[in-house]
Amino acid sequence: MNQEYVLEGKNIYKKLKKFELNIEKIRIPKGFATALIGENSAGKTTLINILAGIRLDYSGELSFFGKYNAQDREENPIVKEMIGYTGTSNYYLPHWTISQIEEINKLLFQKFDLNRFRTLCDEMAISSDQGFEKNKKVCALSDGTRMKLMLANVLARDTNLLLLDEPASPLDPLMRDKLCDLIRQYLEAGNGENTVFFSTHNISDMENVTDYAIIMSHGKIIEEGFVEDLKEKYIWIRGNAEDLPKAQDAMFSIQTNPYGFEGLCLAENLEKLVGIDVQKDIASLYQISVEIMKKNSLIKM
Repeated sequence: MNQEYVLEGKNIYKKLKKFELNIEKIRIPKGFATALIGENSAGKTTLINILAGIRLDYSGELSFFGKYNAQDREENPIVKEMIGYTGTSNYYLPHWTISQIEEINKLLFQKFDLNRFRTLCDEMAISSDQGFEKNKKVCALSDGTRMKLMLANVLARDTNLLLLDEPASPLDPLMRDKLCDLIRQYLEAGNGENTVFFSTHNISDMENVTDYAIIMSHGKIIEEGFVEDLKEKYIWIRGNAEDLPKAQDAMFSIQTNPYGFEGLCLAENLEKLVGIDVQKDIASLYQISVEIMKKNSLIKM
């Protein structure tokens, strides 16, 4: 079966002082949740802002839903209705009230469902014990509640693509679990037509909702694939200290302690470990991502 892509980009380039975003190709598979993973300053926010149209000062080509380009995203109301976005800062003006945010969304988006918005506010505990506080200002909300408000707004619209920049970061563990549920519900409601692309530092918390992963470092994509394929490509290996000299050349990454070693091994290199007493485990997305990022990080490990 041929994989369809809801968003494709070629030769996306943006220079910011000492940083360069340089993405030769990016493709976000249709109907799935894709996680954008990378350490601080990897370029995740810059990339999402370009895809969402927050940044227009870049070079490269973008294609949405197989038939629209970046100009259509800016000028065609149909495309605007199809895409939802949440950011990390200055999303709402601090003096806006929740009531004003409702009115703004009704004006901007024909498919904003006010009842759905208020239901989501209840589900995510945005409403207080006294009920829905329409006159509460954004500046009076915690970081986590502001993020929940953004998510309620975007999920109350009828869209086909969500671009979410670090939606889990300000949320507590229970709300991160709820966020995973909401993403799954959104995907299921679309019957294969809805797609979510989100950046995250909370790899472990978001792993159970991640179908596809894109790992970035220094403005470039260094690995990507469906999570199940990545877990077949990279195997987690544990071994005894006395076998380290024989095993280390076969390993993609390795950590040692007085008792032994562990790390990632490419499946294609497993034959090099034949005859060595090692334990093979399925690697988590967290383990895969961190070890790949270590290979490209400027941080001394």
